Amino acid sequence: MTQTYPIKSLFALLMSAYYFFYFAGVGVYVIFMPKVLTELGYSTFEVGIIYMAAPFMRFLLPFAFRHFLALTPKIYILSLFFTLIATLLFITTAHSFWLYLLANLFFGAAVGISLPYVETIALSSFHKSDYGKVRLWGSLGFTGIALWLGRVLETPEQAFYYLSSVSFVTLLFGAMLVRYDRGPHDSSESDKSFSLIKYWAFWVSVFLMQVGFGGFYNFFTIYESGHGISLEVISWMWSFGVLCEIVMLYFQGPLLQRNLLHILQFAMLVAVLRWIILWAYPDSVILTFASQSLHAVSFALYHTAAITYVYSLYTQKKLAQQFFLGIAFGLGGSVGALLSGKLYGEHLFLYEAIITLLGAGALLIHQKRKERGAADA
Repeated sequence: MTQTYPIKSLFALLMSAYYFFYFAGVGVYVIFMPKVLTELGYSTFEVGIIYMAAPFMRFLLPFAFRHFLALTPKIYILSLFFTLIATLLFITTAHSFWLYLLANLFFGAAVGISLPYVETIALSSFHKSDYGKVRLWGSLGFTGIALWLGRVLETPEQAFYYLSSVSFVTLLFGAMLVRYDRGPHDSSESDKSFSLIKYWAFWVSVFLMQVGFGGFYNFFTIYESGHGISLEVISWMWSFGVLCEIVMLYFQGPLLQRNLLHILQFAMLVAVLRWIILWAYPDSVILTFASQSLHAVSFALYHTAAITYVYSLYTQKKLAQQFFLGIAFGLGGSVGALLSGKLYGEHLFLYEAIITLLGAGALLIHQKRKERGAADA
């Protein structure tokens, strides 16, 4: 029987620290690095290509683990180490598009392993109501780095140094979580019975939801600064969104006892509204902050409901989480980055709203197929 750990245990503390520093690194990479690249002379399309690289590697990884590898503690530790090496390579390759692209491919291959491993341990070790209270420390790390760098960042090199530093600390805390992994580590995890086709409409919806986030993750800072908003105010916008996310993560426990598919559908429609607001009122500070408040539902509630739903859908837990992150943040993030770089302009978030609405339609198809399957059983 799987052991459940209390929220005040040493394990919860280590897990919280891992999330804090892992997502602090995500904050540097997502919020500030695109702006850094434009300052180094990259075009918006080149930024889109760069930000396609890491997610694309994250998409490919689950297929390798399904057929050739098992997500063992050793592989997990190596992924943390190689993530640190990749961030150090950023410092020396940033002035060369092709070398920096290769470094991002390496970074994507490394960083795409550790989070599914940790998420599986967390989901199997905490009650639903406690998972969000631990996971919110990732949001605190993200918003903390956003506020700090929004005030002190002066040169591109500083962003690279911060990214390497938080990657090193993530390695330290992440390595200490291995002792709490009680799951299987052999090739039996990569069962041939694992099927994406069976639930294809769900995976399409996951993919489209993340494609819809492409413009936000990669160009929100550039988009808002292009409409006269200062970098410091934009960092507050990012932080406010994450603050709303933290509140949701803390109080979402009772919501997760309800129908998860209905929660996912609602969250996707909220995301559509969010992108329409950004498209229609890009220079309104108040309405942009209002759109950021919807991050609580369109990201926090959606993400937790989605990984919980995937966890219940498949018996191969680690592999299922890898595919979720691979298809969502991997393929969806990759296509979203490239597409948003190509479509960047005044109508960017209108396109994102349409894409997300199509994803909500795919999720409805999944629900109907699942209901029919239950009725036939």
